[in-house]
Amino acid sequence: MLDKGTKLNDRQDSYIGFGGLGLSEGKYNFTNDFGGELEHKTGYDAALKLMEDVDDLLCRYGGSEAELYHTFDPELTSRAREAGFGVLTTRTRHLGTKLSKQVLQRMYDYLEARITMKFEAEPVQITRNSDGRFAIELPDGTIVETGEIIIATGRSGNEWLARQCQSLQIGVGEARVDLGLRVEMKGNQLDSILKHSFETKLSFAGDDYTATTYCMNPKGRVVLKLQEGLAMPDGQNYREKEDGSPNLNFTLFVPSRFPTLAEADAYLRGIVRRINQNRQRIAAQRLGDLRDRSDSSSDKGTRSVIPTLEAEFTDLRDEVPERYIEVTLAFLKALETLLGEPIDEDTILYAIDGKLYSPAIETSETFETRVKGLYIIGDCSGTTHSLSQAAASGVYVGRWLAGRDR
Repeated sequence: MLDKGTKLNDRQDSYIGFGGLGLSEGKYNFTNDFGGELEHKTGYDAALKLMEDVDDLLCRYGGSEAELYHTFDPELTSRAREAGFGVLTTRTRHLGTKLSKQVLQRMYDYLEARITMKFEAEPVQITRNSDGRFAIELPDGTIVETGEIIIATGRSGNEWLARQCQSLQIGVGEARVDLGLRVEMKGNQLDSILKHSFETKLSFAGDDYTATTYCMNPKGRVVLKLQEGLAMPDGQNYREKEDGSPNLNFTLFVPSRFPTLAEADAYLRGIVRRINQNRQRIAAQRLGDLRDRSDSSSDKGTRSVIPTLEAEFTDLRDEVPERYIEVTLAFLKALETLLGEPIDEDTILYAIDGKLYSPAIETSETFETRVKGLYIIGDCSGTTHSLSQAAASGVYVGRWLAGRDR
């Protein structure tokens, strides 16, 4: 069952419907370094091969229009280690929103002629019959009976999935939330570390955290992300606009873990809603003002970095927990060492970006729950956290079921 949305959702919240998060930017990172723990189910090499197969499928439907690039740079890795950073590597195909919609539309057209898809039909309840089969109750009262179910609701289906797991007595683990400031700087600021790749992914460890850069966009823009009633700053690839921008942006995420999904959601929503102030408000501050603890409520005059997202300039120390301020400042100080030059004081910090995760669900190596015949795949399983690994989990389970049936 596919929940909510027309076949390709064009509402403000682009994370729900056919294609889900893939509609937002279509960034596929083919790696085991980050984006989930699929390798724990399939094995290291098998996970990489599955992601290669995902890329082949994307290209079959037009994804090859976006160039495949990699972030492997041994020289940078060595230099970064000396400055206190780790470098996470990947092969990436970044479709962008426009091409991603085209690719997903072609996939939809192919599937529509072969399977039945029903939208705006969130199952009311899933029950197990005495004969071992399942009964799925739909909002209109229709009952669908089946011997097997694959659930792939993504992060946005967490509340619904939590109710089903409770009803079916399926174990659910801890939940994770990543929060961080989105950084927008001069486009040439990172030239010395981007000589051999389009972007890089840096990890930076402190006494009680490991922060990681996310969604780096050279020549890109900072855009408004609307997700589950929250407004947050996000990054847009330069390919979305013909002229690009003179800036580079990324988010520095700091993970937090909670015993339950409810606690994780309450933490994230409390922080973001306080910033939003019941509107689509984004707070921002210049790096120099943040370091000097000076008033930045007015952002007038000539600046070397012009914001690409409308934001309210203010004192971020009044907007977000101090933890995210101090981690960002420590990261940027270490980054200056790696670059061998100061970070421009006009660099803009936007509050606050968030990445939502599903709690880990108890599943076997083939993603089957303790309820025989019920499979949970993709990001809602808590095993994958990326487009590539989520898609690969679907390919993996689909092949396993098809092979078993034969």
